[in-house]
Amino acid sequence: MKRVHQAWQRARRRRWWITALLLVPLALALTAIAARVAGINIGSIVLLATLLVVAGAATWRARRLDRHWLVRQLDTHAIAQDSADLLFADTAALNPLQQRQQARITAALQAAPPDLRAAWPKRWLAVSWCGGMLVAVLAAGWPVPGAPVPGLPGRAPPPASPAQPPSLQSSRLQIQAPAYTGQALRTQTALDAKVVQGSALDWSLRFSAQPTQAALQLHDGTRIALRRDGEAWVAQWKAARPTLYRIVTEPALTAPKLYRLDVVPDRPPSVRVIAPDRTLVLATPGQRQWTLQFEASDDFGVAASAELHLTLAQGSGENITFREQRIALAGTGPATQRRFARTLDLAALGAGPGNDVIAQLQVRDNRTPTAQTAQSTSLILRLPSEEQVLGTDMEGMVKKTLPAYFRSQRQIIIDAEALIKLRRQLPADEFVKRSDAIGVDQRILRLRYGQFLGEESEGGAKPPPTSDSLPTSDVPADGHADEHDHETATAQTGHDDHDHAPAKADGAPTFGAATDVLSEYGHTHDHAEAATLLDPQTRAILKAALDQMWSSEGELRQGHPERALPFANKALAFIKQVQQAERIYLARVGPELPPIDESRRMTGDRTDLGSRSSTITPVDAPDPAIVAVWQQLADTRSPPDLDALSQWLGRHQSRLTDPLSLAAAVEELRLAPDCASCRTTLRAQLWRALQRPLPQLERRSAPDPMAQRYLDALEGTR
Repeated sequence: MKRVHQAWQRARRRRWWITALLLVPLALALTAIAARVAGINIGSIVLLATLLVVAGAATWRARRLDRHWLVRQLDTHAIAQDSADLLFADTAALNPLQQRQQARITAALQAAPPDLRAAWPKRWLAVSWCGGMLVAVLAAGWPVPGAPVPGLPGRAPPPASPAQPPSLQSSRLQIQAPAYTGQALRTQTALDAKVVQGSALDWSLRFSAQPTQAALQLHDGTRIALRRDGEAWVAQWKAARPTLYRIVTEPALTAPKLYRLDVVPDRPPSVRVIAPDRTLVLATPGQRQWTLQFEASDDFGVAASAELHLTLAQGSGENITFREQRIALAGTGPATQRRFARTLDLAALGAGPGNDVIAQLQVRDNRTPTAQTAQSTSLILRLPSEEQVLGTDMEGMVKKTLPAYFRSQRQIIIDAEALIKLRRQLPADEFVKRSDAIGVDQRILRLRYGQFLGEESEGGAKPPPTSDSLPTSDVPADGHADEHDHETATAQTGHDDHDHAPAKADGAPTFGAATDVLSEYGHTHDHAEAATLLDPQTRAILKAALDQMWSSEGELRQGHPERALPFANKALAFIKQVQQAERIYLARVGPELPPIDESRRMTGDRTDLGSRSSTITPVDAPDPAIVAVWQQLADTRSPPDLDALSQWLGRHQSRLTDPLSLAAAVEELRLAPDCASCRTTLRAQLWRALQRPLPQLERRSAPDPMAQRYLDALEGTR
């Protein structure tokens, strides 16, 4: 059995090698094609992948030669006597005759084992290797994309002449982006390109006839000279700005074309704050650490290190001191999107209760020679003082016993939550009555905060009346004054206890005068915009709090405290924001003043000095010359002044959204003056570039007879 097993293994190895040798030429051909089309790096990847496939296919075909295949192959030989299956049977399970036959076959196979290996497929191997080598040779000899087409050996292009002008035969543009971008060298045959700012461009041009001179003409008038290098004309330029260019030769090139070169500037990096989730963070009592996480991204990569600027603000009021500190951070992740994290030890920074810690991350990209920087938003950690912590704890623990006039928003929330818990224990009328009383407290508190916004149209908040001013039956059981008292007083006096200026001594007020109408029918301080006690942002937050108080009051007065709680909680949050707006951190920026000219002091020379009085700057009207060119383009008989248009484009290129399209239309018309479609295209591009006139006031149309009689009647009543 040992020699039979060896013959079986030799047959498997022969099958493996036959399969591998048949497939290897195909793998080599695919590798050569990939290397020629996509480069040596992609070719190496294809070679590795195809060899793995070849090895897997050969192993799979070799394992198909299993025991059943071995039995079938042994039965084909006379020495096995169609009893090869007895070789793998259990001897104890066989009868004496089968055991004798098994021993006889085993002895015969041990003496002369058969050769089970398959014959070499020489014809198929020859076809496979010849075909694979042919494909590899053709792929290796195929021209590289972007390489110039070689001319016939021994035949140089003839000199150009007016009778035989040159024409562009082949072109190659090699683009080498700046090293910091990490982009590989790129070669293309097309002369239109989109490159990174600062890329080195290398042109190689071949002509059907050799010109005496050649250059690249930019649309702004700049020329890049081409020099002859053997049979090719080459030039180099560093892409600093987007431009249009064409090839000019002497003699003139046949069928010249305009090519576009777009230059993409390197954008500065951007910084996003991941943690914390807000710019102003209130520290919890006993907090010792503060975790910061940032994410910086850039199109060509962010520097591996960044700088964290920390500012510690100590003190309050006018006695605030600042102490700055800088910490270097190392980033993680890919270069185009790095993450920076830092956990600050507040004790090591020297931060104590009542202090603010301001953090800001500054990153830079890999641009050379000058890197671009970006900063994150300022993050502020506010450490509460001991008085604030004690006041917060006591406010939630102690139930206030002050009158309703001094109730706080937090107390209103506590009273509403307590009333909700007593819903099942109180009668319906009593529950609604208590809810209405809390609503009165909410109204009084809303009016008290509304005084800061000038909202006094509903009546100012008053202290609760005493027992001497109202009968006992008019005072509610919970000690709150009914709001109808103030409304009744308002109805009797006509307005809210405000004194108005006396009427004019010289006669009746002027009809339609805003000041007279306001003094007679309203109050200036009734408008929230007229209140100057608060800054606009704080006033907006306080106004939002009053809106939430209004909604909370409406639900409480209707006996729905559970519906009023969301509005009351939002109002409390807005009020806390107003209370916390005590300190605002602004980065200190020094003044940038022009240097003083000492030679002009005490001379009275006022040359180049601007006027101190503010003047109205007129809007620049469209250039008449450009308007004339636009009008000339509509008349095919008159040639437009393209030189004036090119000069205007050079002066106003910064304010145009797509100056290259307009420049391309100008150059196309310059190359083909009789092209009607080129005129239409240039006229459309120029129309987009012209400034739109400002809208003017329209004169009022004359009234019809009926309207005129009505106006005359109004004039007669004055």
